[in-house]
Amino acid sequence: MLDRRLALLAPLAFALIAAAPVKTRAPAARPVVPTYPAPSKAALPDKVRVALETEAGRIVVELDVKRAPASASNFVRYAETKRFDGTVFYRAMHLKWGEQPNGLIQAGTRGDPRRNLPPIPHEPTDVTGIMHKAGTLSMARYAPGTATGDFSIMVSDQPGLDAQPDSADPEIKAGYAAFGQVIEGMDVVKTIFAAPISETEGEGIMRGQMLAKPVKILTARRLQDTAVTALQAAAPAP
Repeated sequence: MLDRRLALLAPLAFALIAAAPVKTRAPAARPVVPTYPAPSKAALPDKVRVALETEAGRIVVELDVKRAPASASNFVRYAETKRFDGTVFYRAMHLKWGEQPNGLIQAGTRGDPRRNLPPIPHEPTDVTGIMHKAGTLSMARYAPGTATGDFSIMVSDQPGLDAQPDSADPEIKAGYAAFGQVIEGMDVVKTIFAAPISETEGEGIMRGQMLAKPVKILTARRLQDTAVTALQAAAPAP
C-alpha cells in the first residue's frame, strides 16, 4: 500500500511543473494580454455550485465552502473572474492497479501568472473530513500552501491522496486538499480521462500523462445558490 501511495503522490506533487506555460517563439504581432477583475470578497454560502462547460460536455461541481473554505472559495473566485475560461484539461493520470478506470484528470491555469491568484493555505483531509473519492475535486500544488489555479478530479477513489498524519514522510502526511464533488457530468470526466495520451508531451514523471489534444474549458460559471433556487421553486405562482 505504501508503494502505491508513493507512486501516486509523486506524479501529483509535480503536477504544476508540467503545467508551466509552453515556451514558443515570439509572435510577430504583440499578443493581447487578458485582464481579469479583482475577485469578490463577499462571503459565500456553505455550498456553491459551478458549471464547467467544456468541449466534451458539461461538468457541474458542488464546492464545500464550510469544510474547505480556502480551497472552495479560491475555485469560486477563479470562476467568477473568468480565469478558468479558455484553460484546458491537459492531464489524465492512469493507474494500472485496482478496478478500472483508475486515476484522475487535471485542469487549470498551468502556472500562468496573468491568470493566477495568490497561493492559498493547505487544507488537509484530516482537518476538512473531505476524502478523495470518485468525483472529488482536489487542489494541485508543489509544497503545501502553494496551490493556485490548477485542480484535479478523481475518476476513482484515491485514498493515497488523503492526509496520513502518522506518516514520517511530509508529503504523505500533508496529503492533498479536497474541496468539492462532481454532481453532474461524471460521464464527461470519464470521456476526458479516456482521451488519447501524447507519447511525447510532458517531462520526467509527467511523460505519458498529457492529453494529445487538451480539452478546453469554454466557460466556468457559478450557478444560482441552491437555497435560493429551492425557495423560488416553493414559492406560489403569481
